[in-house]
Amino acid sequence: MSVSPTVPVTASTASRTAHWIQADRDRLIHPNLPAGRRDRIVMVEGNGCRVRDSTGRSYLDAAAVLGMMQVGHGRSELAEIAAAQMNALECFHTWELMSNDKAIELAVRLAELAPAGLERVFFTSGGAEGNEIALRMARYFHHRAGRPERTWVLSRKSAYHGIGYGSGSVSGLPVYHEGFGPTMPDVHHLTAPDPYQLQQYGEEGVTDFCLRELRETIERIGPDRIAAMIGEPVMSVGGAVIPPADYWPRVAELLRQHGILLIFDEVVTGYGRTGHWFAAEHFGVTPDLMVTAKGLTSGYVPHGAVLVSDEVTEMITSNGFPIGFTYTGHPTACAVALANIDLIDHENMLENTTKTGAYLAQRLEGLQDLPVVGEVRQLGLMLGIELVADKQTRAPLPTGTAPVATALREEAGIILRGNPRALLINPPLVLSRDEADELADGLYAVLQRVNADGSVRAA
Repeated sequence: MSVSPTVPVTASTASRTAHWIQADRDRLIHPNLPAGRRDRIVMVEGNGCRVRDSTGRSYLDAAAVLGMMQVGHGRSELAEIAAAQMNALECFHTWELMSNDKAIELAVRLAELAPAGLERVFFTSGGAEGNEIALRMARYFHHRAGRPERTWVLSRKSAYHGIGYGSGSVSGLPVYHEGFGPTMPDVHHLTAPDPYQLQQYGEEGVTDFCLRELRETIERIGPDRIAAMIGEPVMSVGGAVIPPADYWPRVAELLRQHGILLIFDEVVTGYGRTGHWFAAEHFGVTPDLMVTAKGLTSGYVPHGAVLVSDEVTEMITSNGFPIGFTYTGHPTACAVALANIDLIDHENMLENTTKTGAYLAQRLEGLQDLPVVGEVRQLGLMLGIELVADKQTRAPLPTGTAPVATALREEAGIILRGNPRALLINPPLVLSRDEADELADGLYAVLQRVNADGSVRAA
């Protein structure tokens, strides 16, 4: 399957697009749709790093949809695997004594890929569901061990862990709390390690400040009342924020001293995004539980997996773990995941992620000379471009990055995500150098026209 750069817009395509847009307005509830917007972009086709909408326009997907399209769009191999599995056994579960061959195969494969010590697997349908179950496992672990008072969960400000009840409660962005309370009790949000925002750490430095705060929080709540700490190795929605190299090793050691479990949310960072199978390898830390999804199947089928240590597994299953989901161990999703992992492995996508990510970061270095670019940060093919109204104060654009992301899509044909502070770049791991150049050129063309108030001057 190929995507044409431009497809002529005929009366029939225009009519069909108008019909879809009207039907969309009448039927679909969109997350984060700006109030009053009546227009829609209807995607119909994809190949590699490109997608095409119903009008025939082609875009470079620099967001990998929502940070999950590791192997690129339009991989017929995965479609064929899904069809073959559906013809054999489309669906079954892993409740009680039941299992299925593809769930077993995938569990074995994930145990081989995971950091040593994470050899047990619980399947979910996605990342938020995975974080929900990890939180339950952490509390249940202490309950089964005779420590039911250990209920508190530590998280970080600006964290994103999903929008379920528990996962939304530990997410540190106010938008997920306002109007949805009361949220899950016994949750505390710590200061996130953000090397660009040095002013909030005083003279201590990022890691020393965060460790002191963590230590004081443990003492205040009581170490015998805290179940776990959850964190993204690299904060994605928070702005592709990469912590100092010593942050996670020191956090893990402090938690271990107090018997507090560490949950890594690798929903975005897993399966090659950082140039490793998991970002835990980059930071040299093995958590007690590791939540994964997105890149597990490259989004071709919704799926997720929580990797769990033997110690936690043995405790929570000692009298039977009472929680499961309808789609836990779905054989079609597992079959697609196995094929997807094979593609990542056999096509050396981790190597491409490292090399192309470094090349793209080099191409983008010059952006930091622009008045509105405060920082460009990169790990593998996970990049953040911090946009500021003032480089001295490091204040964000008053409008956030949405107008800039819109201009990139409409003027340069580049799709990426923006948060209030940064543009987030998470392209498929098959990104080529030519596509990296296209992405860099588009960013330069638009960002040099961004004003300090967040508006974009006409070309």
